[in-house]
Parts: sequence; C-alpha cells; structure tokens
Amino acid sequence: MSNSTLDSSPPTAVADQPQERKARAISLIGYILGISYPLLALSTGARGLYQLFLRDDLARLGPALSVLTAVLYLVAAVGFFKRTPRWWRIAVAALAAETVLVLAVGALSFIMPDLIGSTAWRHFGQDYGYFPLIQPLLGLIYLLWKPTRAAFGVMRET
Repeated sequence: MSNSTLDSSPPTAVADQPQERKARAISLIGYILGISYPLLALSTGARGLYQLFLRDDLARLGPALSVLTAVLYLVAAVGFFKRTPRWWRIAVAALAAETVLVLAVGALSFIMPDLIGSTAWRHFGQDYGYFPLIQPLLGLIYLLWKPTRAAFGVMRET
C-alpha cells in the first residue's frame, strides 16, 4: 500500500490557526511568569533586605520599595499556583498594584532620584531589563484570559 492510502485524511494545520497560536502564546506567558515571579521575589527581596539593613549610605525608600516589590512578586507567584477564585482575585489585585507602582516609582525616579534611590522599579525597571514594567502587564493578560479564568473557576455564567 502506498502512503496515500494509509493516511487519507487531509493535513490539518492546527498550529497555523490564529486562535491556537494565541492560546499557545498566552499559555507560554503563564509558564514564564510561574518561573520569573518566584525568582524575582527572591532576588529583589534579598537585595532590598540587604540594602535596608546593611547599607546606611542609601535612601531608605528605595530598599523599602524593593522589599514591597518582593512581597508583591511573592503574592503573584502564589496566585499563579493556587488555582482558586480567591487567589485569582488576590493575584489580579497584586499585579494591578504592581503596575501602578512601577509606573509611579519609575516616573518619580526621574523627577526625584535621591528620594527613590535604587529599587527594582527605578527608571521603570531599567536594572532588570525593563522586565518589571512588562511583567505585571503580561500577568494581567494571562490571568484575564478566558481559559485561565475558567481554570481558576472565576468564569461568569453567560
């Protein structure tokens, strides 16, 4: 028998369909965030605590903001792994707060650099490749995506 008789079904191009590509991309965002948030919580928290307690030459606001950043990162990380409606809401709130704070602190770091000092959000996350600016937006996209909401059990009946 020839190959044509063994496989008479037409070839499907599932990966080429726009919805499937979108789904795969957003799913990939979820995996990346599930790894990046705990890592950044650890690195930012360690940096902030070190600066807060062992560096007297720095403005206190910068290290305190780094510790706050680490707490928000940790809350978001737990929210990504705890698949409940409550944790979905907590994670969305943490990412929304993170977005507002990174924009506010990023702008203030240009206007009042001595007040802000060194923090993960300084210059919109410049020290971290601007990832702190992009990360909460990606997180909100992921959490607000319909399949993610369904996985967390927060879908509204329509």
